[in-house]
Amino acid sequence: MVDTYKYKGLRRKLVDCIRLKGIEDERVLSAIDTVPRHLFIDNAFEKFAYQDKPFPIGSGQTISQPYTVAFQTELLNIERGDKVLEIGTGSGYQASVLLEMGAKVFTIERHKSLYNEVREFLPTLGYRPKFFHGDGYQGLPSFAPFDKILVTAGAPYVPEALKEQLKPGGLMVIPVGDMKNQVMTTVKKQNDSKVQITEHGDFVFVPLLDNKAWG
Repeated sequence: MVDTYKYKGLRRKLVDCIRLKGIEDERVLSAIDTVPRHLFIDNAFEKFAYQDKPFPIGSGQTISQPYTVAFQTELLNIERGDKVLEIGTGSGYQASVLLEMGAKVFTIERHKSLYNEVREFLPTLGYRPKFFHGDGYQGLPSFAPFDKILVTAGAPYVPEALKEQLKPGGLMVIPVGDMKNQVMTTVKKQNDSKVQITEHGDFVFVPLLDNKAWG
């Protein structure tokens, strides 16, 4: 587990890149600058780790493009101590960014191989979210409510179960659309339990099969 001055320098360049693309929250940029992304991907891609690109991580999943991670995180408006549910642990990179920002992270992964791998790996870097293996489509009702919910894969619609698990005043960030293209969407829960939906542009995520394949 080596993080050299070379990698730290490459992370600074990555931060400059995503800042130029419009990310303004310095807390998000600081987290991206801190988390050693090269340790989250296959050795074959390690030299490309700080390019602003996604890479495969196995089980048909990807580690998201850093700009996308930063964009979703900025939309969440994380405050220190926020209780955050992440749907789709994947490589654990996004969870690590949230933890760097002081969130309390509950992360659920459907793919058992990824779940086992990340549950062992993240603590070696000092990141200790609460890990769960299961169907993220249902969320974690026994641990609800959550201040924030982050969905890291494309959904055909906003699941009612996840809306119900938001606190009044809580916020969900979720890409919604078909298997080829999704619209980044925020779901703000009002005090009367109604929700306010706002769209934030097109993205492409690993597609989900409704109620079958989160993560």
